[in-house]
Amino acid sequence: MKVLDLQCAHEHSFEGWFASEDDYRSQLERKLVSCPLCGDSAIQKMLSAPRLNLRVGRGSDPTAVAAPSAKDPATETAPSALNAALQAQFMKAVREVMAHTVDVGDRFADQARGMHHGDIEQRSIRGQTTPDVAMELIEEGIDVMPLPALPGLKETLQ
Repeated sequence: MKVLDLQCAHEHSFEGWFASEDDYRSQLERKLVSCPLCGDSAIQKMLSAPRLNLRVGRGSDPTAVAAPSAKDPATETAPSALNAALQAQFMKAVREVMAHTVDVGDRFADQARGMHHGDIEQRSIRGQTTPDVAMELIEEGIDVMPLPALPGLKETLQ
């Protein structure tokens, strides 16, 4: 199993699991690998350090396996690490919204209006509408919040 660090053209970083390097290349050529945030299929493999399981020789002091390397605090919050942290927070928030709302699809505006006027029981909903209709809802005093339509939301978020 190959676990690869990947990145789309918009610099969204994510992990991909493949049976082999050939499997990765095959899926990439067939445009089966895409960014879970934006759906971009212009993917590149990033450099990553391999994980090595080194056993300590018998009789050695286990606490002397490896001295912690001195890290520069400036490199610990490098843009890529900060980007990954923000991406993780965003995906966590999206998962919360998905878990606690009902998808009403293109009936969103009708459902929101019905709840606002007391014709339908109040509940947390999500769905699709045009920007013009969303503005009409806001002008009517109905709270709406636009969210990006992420391609990765059609499947289980990992």
